[in-house]
Amino acid sequence: MKRPVIAIGLDAADPVLLENWMSQGHLENLRRLREQGAYTHLNTFDYYRAETPWTTFLTGCSPEQTGYWAPLKLREGTYKVEEVNAYDFQEFSPFYALGEDFRVAVFDMPQSALAENVNGLQVLAWGAHSALTPSHSQPAELLDDLIKKYGEHPAFNQDNANCLDLAGLAELQKKLEIGIARRSAICQDLLQQENWDLFLTIFGETHSAGHYFWHLSQPEHPLYDVLNAKSGPDRLLETFVAVDKAIGEILSKAPKDATVLVFAAHGMGTNVMDLPSMFFLPELVYRHSFPGKYGIAKGDLNTTPGEAIADAKTKKCWLRAMWNLKYETNPLKMFLRKNLPLKVFHQLEMLFGGRPTPDLISPFELQEQGDPIYFQPALWYQPFWSQMKAFAIPSYSEGYIRINLQGREPNGIVTLDEYDAVCDELTQMLYQLKDARTGQPMVQKIIRTRQDASDRNPKLPDADLVVIWQEENATDVVDSPEFGRIGPVPHNRTGSHRARGFFLAKSPDITPGSELPVGHALDLAPTILELMGARIPEYYQGKPMLEKPVAAAVV
Repeated sequence: MKRPVIAIGLDAADPVLLENWMSQGHLENLRRLREQGAYTHLNTFDYYRAETPWTTFLTGCSPEQTGYWAPLKLREGTYKVEEVNAYDFQEFSPFYALGEDFRVAVFDMPQSALAENVNGLQVLAWGAHSALTPSHSQPAELLDDLIKKYGEHPAFNQDNANCLDLAGLAELQKKLEIGIARRSAICQDLLQQENWDLFLTIFGETHSAGHYFWHLSQPEHPLYDVLNAKSGPDRLLETFVAVDKAIGEILSKAPKDATVLVFAAHGMGTNVMDLPSMFFLPELVYRHSFPGKYGIAKGDLNTTPGEAIADAKTKKCWLRAMWNLKYETNPLKMFLRKNLPLKVFHQLEMLFGGRPTPDLISPFELQEQGDPIYFQPALWYQPFWSQMKAFAIPSYSEGYIRINLQGREPNGIVTLDEYDAVCDELTQMLYQLKDARTGQPMVQKIIRTRQDASDRNPKLPDADLVVIWQEENATDVVDSPEFGRIGPVPHNRTGSHRARGFFLAKSPDITPGSELPVGHALDLAPTILELMGARIPEYYQGKPMLEKPVAAAVV
């Protein structure tokens, strides 16, 4: 007899954080489920960890199989970076496209697509974080009907705030909690419509909260003390408490014999990746290609870094605060850039002879041009890419370096014979990079994605080198013995991803309090399919996780 499966994903919910809060009595429903079921951690890929987990979950395939590495893609034969959004699922379908034998309900699955061969309903991009798919449904009228009955998600495509703006962060929390309550109501409604073989929803609110509330919750972030966060509400915890309450409400409408799964394909920690990947790396490889020149945030190796930047201008606009740090050879021009409104500065700029050609392109110019990733500092260096040995590609995760290779890039300057030497040179430079505040090396390891420079396999990532950063401290200033100091620069998002998740399962067949062997994100899809009694595709790389429960866990 088929038993219904209720699968609830908590997007980027970190297991270490959840376990601490459960032990402190904050997350009552999750704690109860853990006591009544089986639990384990999940590993996932340690690079492209922010961009690929949901595609891995949906397809049961690694990025090497799908060729999907990120929602951004360098267009072959150009220096143009484009948004490609979700994987197209042409080669590998979502695991729940199971045909007539299974009734399936999918609500707000991120980074998916309306799949054929799904017998049931699908609602996409109602309130997901980074949905990467249009807002639509199958049946087509269902999304509009749900919005009319329960309302839109107030934070959809607006689930962000300046990390220094306490009022803005409070407003974001309010929007997330409204969205959580509406998600709960919608899921309860859908669950009561029929006895689904699979019901799947994802709480994207946990992802948004992790990015923007981390410093208001976790003392290891530098801004925790700067903002005196201990005197205010723990907005991260409060958001998770709201999610925990919603889980209890949803499960109150689930069939009593259902198998309940709660999981996260990846986690979150203090933000050790955004500034290194998005900004320090582009500036460093710029200085590497143009010794003696500086793009943004030229610092002084001979001084002690001051406090983290948390002034009123940064609170008002992070992009403007970053662009204010653009280097100018004329000290007066640099002073005016930092202190005048942007429009006024541009009017006066001609007095200094105008801008050099080429020059960094500002985020505001890119925004006027309609570029959707104008906020990515790596893109500001794009006018120089054709002249550089290597350049940093925009990233939401680790650091990505592309070698400007002859025969591959339109103006490639590195020959095939030089490729390995350039990779070695960049690797050595990066291993020497240190956190200017702690003296700690910034780089944990560097991964080469190609065994041979001539490898043009379309399923390889755009990056030739992937930089895995240290995970101890969030820094705003780094030192290179060869190319000087970069920063300090203002912090942006305060939480970033970790290559760890969790899996929790409860059913009448599972021994309460059991602990499972550590799994992998690739194991999620085959586990769900086995529980449903569905066939597991031969190309899946993972395996079901519920075959061998072991000793009871201590909670």
